[in-house]
Formats: sequence, structure tokens, C-alpha cells
Amino acid sequence: MYIDELATAIRAAVPPEALPEGDASGLFRLYAVLLLAKGQDVERADVHNAWVTWMADRDSGHEALVPFSELDPATQEEDSPYVVAIRRVAEARAVRAPEGRQHRSDD
Repeated sequence: MYIDELATAIRAAVPPEALPEGDASGLFRLYAVLLLAKGQDVERADVHNAWVTWMADRDSGHEALVPFSELDPATQEEDSPYVVAIRRVAEARAVRAPEGRQHRSDD
């Protein structure tokens, strides 16, 4: 399935030390949807929102289940390897940001 193919490619582009423990296939499927929806324009807040969606079923009391803007800078930075991976796969597969949006370099 194309979503799983993208999810696998994104997972492979994430440094091993940044990968979550356990079965994260659902998380990487969400990241694949982000890739298709935003392409190279994906941002850390997008990645965080996908993670919150995934984590809500796993640990509804997790302290990071808050809007991205409420996270401390170190926690916000934890989303960066996923942004890089999604953008890298989007670039390799020529998935562009929706018309009228441009790639942000601050994430």
C-alpha cells in the first residue's frame, strides 16, 4: 500500500536514536499523510500534532499532549528529525507543498 511505502521510507530516514520504542507503524502512517498533504512544507508543529494523535491512544496522560507552542524548546526540537525525514522523502519523490505555500527553513 502506498501509505505504508511512504511510512517505511520516512522511518528509514529518521536517525535510529530518534525512533520511538515499540510499534510506531501508526505514527509513521500519520507522517506519510503529512508528506502527502504538505510535502516539503511540513513543520515541527505538524509533526507534533500527528504525534499527539498517535500518543493519545497510547498514553492519554503524557505531559507533551499539549499544543506545540506550549512545549519547551528542547521538547520542540525532538520533532526536528521527523521534519527532516519527511522533507527528505518528499524531495526524493518530488512531492511538493500545496500551491501557494513555500518551504520554511526555520524548522
